[in-house]
Order: sequence, then C-alpha cells, then structure tokens
Amino acid sequence: MQNLELGEDMDSISHGDKYSKSFIYYFTKRLIDMFGSLIGIILLSPVLIVTIIAIKLDSEGPIIFSQERVGKNGKLFKMYKFRSMVTNAEKLLTKLKDKNEMSGPMFKMKEDPRITRVGKFIRKTSLDELPQLFNVMKGNMSLVGPRPNLPAEVAKFSNYHKLKLLAKPGLTCYWQVMGRNTIGFEDWMKLDVKYIEERNIWVDIKLIIRTFFMLFGDKNAH
Repeated sequence: MQNLELGEDMDSISHGDKYSKSFIYYFTKRLIDMFGSLIGIILLSPVLIVTIIAIKLDSEGPIIFSQERVGKNGKLFKMYKFRSMVTNAEKLLTKLKDKNEMSGPMFKMKEDPRITRVGKFIRKTSLDELPQLFNVMKGNMSLVGPRPNLPAEVAKFSNYHKLKLLAKPGLTCYWQVMGRNTIGFEDWMKLDVKYIEERNIWVDIKLIIRTFFMLFGDKNAH
C-alpha cells in the first residue's frame, strides 16, 4: 500500500518529545493487540456467525465491506466492516451531501436511507466494527487509537488534525466512548490529539473496558 502525502512538517512533529513513545510502550501495545484481537475473535465467534447470517438474509451483496483508509504516518490500508448499507451506497452519497449533519470534511446522517434493517442494529451495537479485529491482527490497526479517516477527508486536514496520524488507528478511542456522532469535527480532532498526547497502556486498558460495555448499545451510534 502507498502512503498519503502529509506535508513536510509532519516529520519534525513526529520526532518531538511531546509525541514520542518508548520502545517498551510500542512492544507492550502490540502484544496486547495480538492477544486481545485473537481472544476477541474466539470469544465473539458465535456473534460473528449470527451477524453474517443476518446480513446475508437481510439484503443482497457482500457480507464484508472493505474501504481504503489512512493509517499511521499516512499509510493507506483496507479497513474491514460488516456491511450495514445497500451495495450502491457510495453512488447514493452524492444525492445526500446536502443532508450532512457533521461539520468538517466527514459525512454523517442520523437517518441515512442507505442503511439496511440489520445495518441499523449492528451500528447501534457497534457489531459492524468487529471485522476490524482482523485489521488489528494484521498490524495496520490497534485495539485503541484514533478512528481511521478516508483519504479524501485527510486531504482537507490541517497539520494539527494530522497529529492523529502519529498513532495507529484503532477500534476505539476517546471519541468512540465520549459521544461519537454528537461530537463536532473540531472537538473530535481535539479528542484524537488528546489521546496522542496522553496515550499509555493504562489509558488503553480503560478505553477497552469502556468500549466493551458499549457493545450492549450506544445511543450515540448511528
């Protein structure tokens, strides 16, 4: 996979003491990612199977939706999700642009007509994100880190916004547990940068625990 051009200032930022982390931190975090994702896949395998069946019975199309996202230091990768929309969702997006409810370059719409019946449920419970456990095993995502953005969104980022790219994107983060779609774009980016500045193993563990309880339903997810 190629890298997205991030600008000349990013190299100097990434080596600053404020954002750098030790080898022990990265080594421990990778161990947690590998074991955590493997255990998650094993324990949640019945849920994964039921979700696969439900998607297949609900609508035509692939079970897994993969999309190019921007990872650490601008590296592009394929992110996996359970498909929660109709197969022609990308084409229909152009007709919905004026109904965007999110500030900034992202698109969010609470009553998005492209979402299927099963899609509404798996989004509400965050089950649509579970295939990303395989992204974590592969190493292009982490259990905890800023949520990955589309290349078109990152192209509109300021250097401040791009600070979130100093860490691997994750399944969960501050934004995920503190309001998600109720949070505006700038506040979302501030939370991601807050994580970059505060990240340590204990912060990651607390975020994983909080995210686990959100699997039972999150009123801010859509």
